[in-house]
Amino acid sequence: MAKVVIIGAGSHTFTKNLVTDIVSFPELRDSTISLMDIDKESLNVPTAFAKKLAEQNGFKTKIESTTDRRKALEGADYVVLTINVGGYASLLANRDIAMKYGVNQAIGDTLGPTGVFKGLSHIPVVLDICHDMEELCPDAWLLNYSNPMAILSWAINDYSHIKNVGLCHSVQGTASLLARYLGVPYEDIPDRPWHLEPKWIGESVDYWVAGINHMAWFLELKWHGKDAYPLLRERLAKNPELYSKPGASGSMGADTVRVEIFKAFGYFVTESSPHMSEYVPYFRKRPELLKKFNIDREIMGTVDRTKGEVNRGRRELEVLKQQISSNYKFPTSRSLEYCSTIINSLETGTPSRINANVKNTGLITNLLEGCCVEVPCLVDKRGIHPCYVGDLPPQLAALNRTNINVQELAVRGIVEKDKTKIFQSILLDPLTSAMLTIDETRQMVDEMFQAEERHS
Repeated sequence: MAKVVIIGAGSHTFTKNLVTDIVSFPELRDSTISLMDIDKESLNVPTAFAKKLAEQNGFKTKIESTTDRRKALEGADYVVLTINVGGYASLLANRDIAMKYGVNQAIGDTLGPTGVFKGLSHIPVVLDICHDMEELCPDAWLLNYSNPMAILSWAINDYSHIKNVGLCHSVQGTASLLARYLGVPYEDIPDRPWHLEPKWIGESVDYWVAGINHMAWFLELKWHGKDAYPLLRERLAKNPELYSKPGASGSMGADTVRVEIFKAFGYFVTESSPHMSEYVPYFRKRPELLKKFNIDREIMGTVDRTKGEVNRGRRELEVLKQQISSNYKFPTSRSLEYCSTIINSLETGTPSRINANVKNTGLITNLLEGCCVEVPCLVDKRGIHPCYVGDLPPQLAALNRTNINVQELAVRGIVEKDKTKIFQSILLDPLTSAMLTIDETRQMVDEMFQAEERHS
């Protein structure tokens, strides 16, 4: 019987999905699921949900709930990390400062000034968790969902001995979006969201994706065994409304930025347009560019949108409370997240293929050795096995390196408590360097350090 610990389980929506995913596998229904969060009150609803889900279906799943991290970690086989240190208040404070200086970030949880400072608040906590695991469950797998993914994964790999992978759903989500752009039946996508019943019609779309988190590339995209890129180019050229209209990529708005990157560099990238526009210097440096690439709404609504996410979470919490207290029958269908699939493969030996963030040990040969890369991985009872990719096309490797430069200095600066390296990491950020001088960047970073002290 496996013990799965979810740290940060007070995030009710994500925890609800993860718990449902785990028990969707019959082989995992006798597991112990330990829900841990530092906020006792926030655990009440996810715990009540998990217990009701097990009871409704007659599962033998044991549900635990605790604010004691070490107690939760004792004997764990899998530790799922979903923490958000400082919450939205810290993110908004840092993003407000960056915006004041002209560095406009739509999301800000991965790179740039706010991404680096999010790493500053998260790395010490994450490494403390890893050191607890080294003592209490040294053979457990750490499955990390927290951002900034590459920065955290790099720190875990270099400063702990814990087996780990970083998990994101951008590959699966982009595959589903590309299916729509291609006009391919959604059911033909192997990593489609699992809440849809599987309907295998003919051959599926196939893909081979590698790069870094939030900037990985569909190196191969095939349908019925043939290269699908010519069809994709044709459909996007003939039907620009597919990607340019509001809502083209769901809640992330228009997809104009990614298509522009695709046209310029020849391959489709995994992360949404608002995210991608932050990682390169081309789209956010003048107001007319924001409008041209349909990201002006994203930038003008940045703070409100984040507060809207909080309000949406509150509404979802109220709905979940009502469902728990009623006769509502919770479904046991699976989401698109890789977590439960990994656990099932490791427990049962049923093989699976995922994309995950791992240490670059010669996997992508023209990216920095030791950095964090996102590559295909095979999973079975023996472990998680990253696949060799070789050289990326040089233009893609060049784009990835601009982000890796920031990540490396951020990790070293944060772990070594070296403010100069942290400043230099932001100085190398593509968007920041397109907007600010060295002195302006220094002033911004100094102000962010002051804000960090107030929030710590």
